[in-house]
Amino acid sequence: MADFTHLHVHTEYSLLDGLGKIKDLLAKAQEYGMDSLAITDHGSMFGVIKFYLKAKAAGIKPIIGVEVYQAARSRLDKQNGLDNDQYHLVLLAENLTGYQNLMKLITRANLEGFYYKPRVDMELLRDYGEGLIALSGCLGGEIPHLLMVGQDEAAERKAKEFMEIFPPDHFYLELQKHPDMPELDKVNEKLVALSRKLGIALVATNDIHYINKEDAEAQEILLCVQTQRTILEKNRPMSMLSHPDYYMKSQEEMKTMFMQYPEAIANTEKIAAMCNVEIELGNWILPHFEVPEGETPGSYLSKEAHARIVSRVDKVTPEITERLDYELKIISQKGYPTYFLVVAD
Repeated sequence: MADFTHLHVHTEYSLLDGLGKIKDLLAKAQEYGMDSLAITDHGSMFGVIKFYLKAKAAGIKPIIGVEVYQAARSRLDKQNGLDNDQYHLVLLAENLTGYQNLMKLITRANLEGFYYKPRVDMELLRDYGEGLIALSGCLGGEIPHLLMVGQDEAAERKAKEFMEIFPPDHFYLELQKHPDMPELDKVNEKLVALSRKLGIALVATNDIHYINKEDAEAQEILLCVQTQRTILEKNRPMSMLSHPDYYMKSQEEMKTMFMQYPEAIANTEKIAAMCNVEIELGNWILPHFEVPEGETPGSYLSKEAHARIVSRVDKVTPEITERLDYELKIISQKGYPTYFLVVAD
């Protein structure tokens, strides 16, 4: 039986940032004896259905999530110099409601909050937080960042704000350890202290970007494409090559790394058990179209079609009326009146 689950995982759908292919990540999870795995790509859900289907086929429980970009102010603020940077926040779907809310968040992040990246904000999290479990994220998360720069009181206020949005056991402070980020040690100490002070549980993650340690150089080349740099340049932004640590670690490696915080390891399994999303595939789900009282979609479509045909032809002949009625009959038999009403609208 598995006793650790990776909850912060980037696939190839974290474009130009994630190297691991879904099938290979799942194969590695099987090799390690893991029975569940999350997908948390940057700001998108492009890989979710593929991940869901392949995980089910592999006997791995799929945990659906996103590492969202969180606007520093409002998602509607798009001022150069003030809104160029974003925080990171990991959101996991607990149930179908959470999955639907994830889709709504990502949609509105793209339609309303896009500024360099698709961004959510605290308002959207309040509106669509039901059914979601939040992890505070890497050093790019708002709380870890505030702790790193010494704004401990602001970090505590933000943690309380997240606690108001997400119910008990649905908000976790995320611990990570990476040799290329020595500042994580101090941040982790502060996160543990904050956890004890506010009663927020801890969770351990590894922020996976590739599968095997030897994939680090290929990952570095991918990042060079993203940042428009070359592999020969020194002091490149986002460089991971000096410490190839963002690979998919085994359960034993993770337990050894976080032996000081066994509860952070145990909570990965607790969260995995909480997340149960069943996605119904293969069925058409049309938007609801409100028809006038006393009408059915079929009768209303017929009425609208007959009313509008006069503007399409010079004269409505019996042949035209007969043909229209025949077309409407076929549409009704196929169960498509609502579809045609939606498209017409």
